[in-house]
Amino acid sequence: MTLVEQIQSRFFAKKSDSLFDTSLVYCVLLLVGIGFVMVNSASMPVSERIYNNPYHITTRHCMFLGMSFILFWFSTSIPMTWWKRFNMPLLFVGLGLLILVLIVGREVNGSKRWIPIGPVGLQAAEVAKLCFFSYIAGYLVRKREEVQENIKGFTKPMIVFAVYAFLILMQPDLGTVLVMFVTTVGLLFLAGAKVWQFLALIMTGAGLVTLLIIFEPYRMARVVSFLEPWDDPFGKGYQLVQSLMAYSRGGWVGQGLGNSVQKLQYLPEAHNDFIFAVIGEELGFIGVISILLVIGTLVYRAFNIGQKALKAGKEYEGYLALAIGIWIAFQSVVNVGASAGLLPTKGLTLPFVSYGGSSLMVMTIAIGVLLRIDFEVNMATRQATGGRKK
Repeated sequence: MTLVEQIQSRFFAKKSDSLFDTSLVYCVLLLVGIGFVMVNSASMPVSERIYNNPYHITTRHCMFLGMSFILFWFSTSIPMTWWKRFNMPLLFVGLGLLILVLIVGREVNGSKRWIPIGPVGLQAAEVAKLCFFSYIAGYLVRKREEVQENIKGFTKPMIVFAVYAFLILMQPDLGTVLVMFVTTVGLLFLAGAKVWQFLALIMTGAGLVTLLIIFEPYRMARVVSFLEPWDDPFGKGYQLVQSLMAYSRGGWVGQGLGNSVQKLQYLPEAHNDFIFAVIGEELGFIGVISILLVIGTLVYRAFNIGQKALKAGKEYEGYLALAIGIWIAFQSVVNVGASAGLLPTKGLTLPFVSYGGSSLMVMTIAIGVLLRIDFEVNMATRQATGGRKK
């Protein structure tokens, strides 16, 4: 029985002995459902103003959801041997997209991040992240001893990362670079890199990020506004001030679904990067904590799948699952932290919740890969034990 058939039997049959992590599927479905409702709620004012249709953004979001479910089906159907075999070609696919976007990309708000494909735009950096993480997982399988024993094995993947980071910073997109850096460092640490190498890399990365902020005026302005947003509430600190006001109005149970005031064109990017502030205003502290618990459960299940794969001797699958878990966790932390004033503003979506076609589709592929890993590990375990798992 294929994984797709397993999913169908699990949700539509009365009895089924599942070969995949159903709690992971439930978490994703919850986040996608919440995202659909909140994108609809948060985007109506801006859709009405720009497109003279309050459901324009919601309609596009539905289109992206449909495409995501198709990609999910494909990703669960592709065996992990394919990903393992083609992890190097995928690295060059990501590299090619990052170069292509600089040549033919569409510029939005000063950033050239989208490759136009008909009526939609493909965000090259989102695809590049998944390609890069697949390469890192493959590298750790091929060079694990080298990574553990000397600095050479540790620095090789960082050189590849530096090339990717340079191209992404040309867009510019510091947020994606930070996500890739943290995920790469986390994987190298889990693979057994020495502590001093880990600490040296963290310090080097922090120093480079500091320099990037200092020598780029708009990044410096974001940091200054993040530290003291109320010093310039109608200028540099405007977006964060409006976001904090949304949280403050939410209280324990919120103002009620659809009753946000800040989304009425006071809070920029209310349906995108700052959708969590609208969630806080409409659903309150209880709603915020509930969504964070769902995201936390999803990340925990991803780590659990990765550890299970490593124990079963499937190293590539294990490292890729761990990379996806770190990726989702850190990106969620940055998005929520930025909207709550705990971190400087970064253009990163909240996985499965924010509006953004490329992010939603690539994240859905990543979840399909996670389920495929779990499916294959469970199948291998059953075959090894000669029957059903107890």
